[in-house]
Amino acid sequence: MEETKKSKLWLKILCIVLAVIFALIAALGITFVCVWNNEISTVSSFTHLRGRNNDNKEGSVYSMNVKGGFYFDEFLKNGGASNDKELINFITGNITKGLIDMTIEESDIGCSSFTAVAENGDKLFGRNYDFDMTNVCITICDPGNGRHKSFSTVDLAYVGMDEDKDVDGLMNKIKCIASPYAPLDGINDAGLSCGIYMSYQGSETTVPTNQNAADKKNITSTTMLRMILDYASNVDEAVELIRKYNLHDSANTSFHYMIADATGKSAVLEWVPEDGNYVTDNDGAARVLNVIYNTDPMYADIQGDSEVKFQSITNFIVTPNYYIGQDNALVEEEMTGYDRYNHINGELAKSKGVLKDERAAMAILADVGRRTWNGGGGCTVHSVVYNLTKKTALWVANENYTDNTAYYSYSFETGKLTQLS
Repeated sequence: MEETKKSKLWLKILCIVLAVIFALIAALGITFVCVWNNEISTVSSFTHLRGRNNDNKEGSVYSMNVKGGFYFDEFLKNGGASNDKELINFITGNITKGLIDMTIEESDIGCSSFTAVAENGDKLFGRNYDFDMTNVCITICDPGNGRHKSFSTVDLAYVGMDEDKDVDGLMNKIKCIASPYAPLDGINDAGLSCGIYMSYQGSETTVPTNQNAADKKNITSTTMLRMILDYASNVDEAVELIRKYNLHDSANTSFHYMIADATGKSAVLEWVPEDGNYVTDNDGAARVLNVIYNTDPMYADIQGDSEVKFQSITNFIVTPNYYIGQDNALVEEEMTGYDRYNHINGELAKSKGVLKDERAAMAILADVGRRTWNGGGGCTVHSVVYNLTKKTALWVANENYTDNTAYYSYSFETGKLTQLS
């Protein structure tokens, strides 16, 4: 009888202990889900869209639906970042709570972009990303909290992924959730588009912009694009935002930027020395923002009698007189991408800035694709035409312009990313 009572007592104690253990597990599970709910959802959405082709030097294509703001509000409220190390520390401390080290790597950002108008009146923004074999991720963000939804492309090498391998394993996928902080180009649901391009500034070596005004907060190259996509609805709002920050170029190089909106307004943003040119441009702290709009008089000869005020950008500074040498002559050899720039403008001038549709815009991007233009040097990793009126994207991988399976379309109206067939 006594043994039976003891057995029942131990059984009751065991049940109580097990109940406590399960309760703790459940509580921890709930806490884990509450703390990392957005991160779990985002990682779960990471999808391999298109396989790599090593023979053609083509990396893989992925997509990811980013849920939540990923602390970007806090990033800006805390003063942003004045270098990549500060950015990495913020991302690591907030997204993974310090448990997983995140990475932001150096990346060359070549490329070409232009604006035009389709025959039906839709405003278009085209962009090539010229680089070498690498993996990219189409990153679709829904930050909530009054911020814009956006579609952008990220070079996964920039967040530490090996360009010669597919992104395998949970840990690598977790690291890819830093992608919202590293867009190369994008469009938001207001029809505002933007892109980043190397500018090769400095007479002796490339000097990154590194402003230090005491009354301004700090921002790095790609996080400036994230700010534009999340918070601006048009070019004027974007410029107003940017003027509030010191720009600190990432990856130890220099960049300039292009933005355009659904009204047809566009601008190139450059940081250059006041009353100076490339010969004296060797101090990144001495640069000031110069905004060149598509309606500026400097484009009169390029646009001719066109009613469409098209604009383009490659990898040299377009600010007037920047490349005027000591003999008052234009120093073209310092103007990287000047040949591509002239070709794009020439094609747009032929049609007075009006193109049949997105495919016609893509054809111009194909003309200056890296394999075509340079005869096989490197690759244009992605080309995209944003329709700023309809808020859509037509995106293709690795210069596969004649292969419909390499194309993906996205619409904010449907929220769907679709492979063409």
